[in-house]
Amino acid sequence: MSRNEAPITQLNHYLPEGTFDLVVQFLEHFKVHLTVARERKSILGDYRHRTGNRNHRISVNGNLNQFAFLITLLHELAHLLTFEKYGNAVQSHGKEWKHVFGHLLAKFIEQKVFPEDIRAALMHSLHNPAASSCADEVLLRTLKLYDQQQNSLIFVEDIPDGAYFKTHDGRIFQKGEKLRKRFRCIEVKTKRIYLFSPVYEAELVS
Repeated sequence: MSRNEAPITQLNHYLPEGTFDLVVQFLEHFKVHLTVARERKSILGDYRHRTGNRNHRISVNGNLNQFAFLITLLHELAHLLTFEKYGNAVQSHGKEWKHVFGHLLAKFIEQKVFPEDIRAALMHSLHNPAASSCADEVLLRTLKLYDQQQNSLIFVEDIPDGAYFKTHDGRIFQKGEKLRKRFRCIEVKTKRIYLFSPVYEAELVS
C-alpha cells in the first residue's frame, strides 16, 4: 500500500472550505502523523494510537471527495480522542466512541460546512453513528453524489436481478433476491452464496 505524506499546507486541498483551521487545531494539539493513502477497497481510513516513541498516526484515502474525506478523518480523530480518555479499556466502536464521534460531527455541522443533504444524512444518525460510513446506506448514497470522478462501478441494488457483476478482487457473482437488507448472490466459480449490501459497488458484467 502506497502512502504519501500530507504537508499541512496541502491539507486544504482535501477538506471542504472553512474546515482547515479547526482540523489543524486537532492535528497539532495531539501531534498527529497524518498520511494520505491511495485507494483502499477494504477501508477508508485508519488509526494507530501513540506508543512510547511514536505519535498518533492517522491515514485517510486520498481519492475521497472532500466531504467524505472530512467525515472519515473525524471518524479516526474520534478513535484518538476515545483512546486519550479511555485507553484500550473500551470497544473500538462502542458507546464511548459513538459519543465522541457524534460530538465531533455536531461541532462541524454547527459550522455549516456540509451541504443540506449531507447534513440531513448525518443528523439522522448523529446519536448512533455507524462504525463506518460504508455501513450507513443513506450517508453513502448521499456522499456518492459529490464524487467528481465517475467510474464504471454501480451499487448492487441497481444491478438487474439475475445479472452478473464483478467485485474488486475479480470474482464474478450473479445477483439474486433481496433478503431483508442484503442481496443473496451466487459466486459463479464456487456456487457459494454471499450476501451483499445494497450499496456495495461492483462492475456490471455483460
